[in-house]
Amino acid sequence: MAVCLLALAVTLAACRDSGQGDYVNVSGKIFVFNYRIAEATYLLTLAKLRKIPDGSSLETTFENPAGGDPFVVRQDIWPTMDKITVESPPVKCVKANREYQVTMRLEDAKGVVLQTIERKMISDTDQSLMPDKPLVVGPFYDPNPDKQPAPPTICPA
Repeated sequence: MAVCLLALAVTLAACRDSGQGDYVNVSGKIFVFNYRIAEATYLLTLAKLRKIPDGSSLETTFENPAGGDPFVVRQDIWPTMDKITVESPPVKCVKANREYQVTMRLEDAKGVVLQTIERKMISDTDQSLMPDKPLVVGPFYDPNPDKQPAPPTICPA
């Protein structure tokens, strides 16, 4: 009987949050090519591993595939969120089989960094396959009346 109680106590102690380790991990990452609206974005999902302090925020920096300054997205993290979704603004010039850098910083309410995650993202599709302009417009997906091609985007090699 004493052995059973000891085993139960050890098991319960192992289940307690030790307050150490990562808060989140990357559970998914993909480039989204929405051909209907002619946009591409980075999309990542994070799974919560333990309680995140109230008032925390996530700052995500996405490499700009077209060159120039990276895109920075900052969002509040709510304690009730089990899954966190991070999406970049629309990007241009995504090349297939090229690595793009993404850095995420989880900060508490005072700006103290709780966790930093760095990932490389690789697309299996080249953005040059996308239409220049949206194929549809409006809430009812009406065909785009502007059939003129958009000026070409100049992308780095």
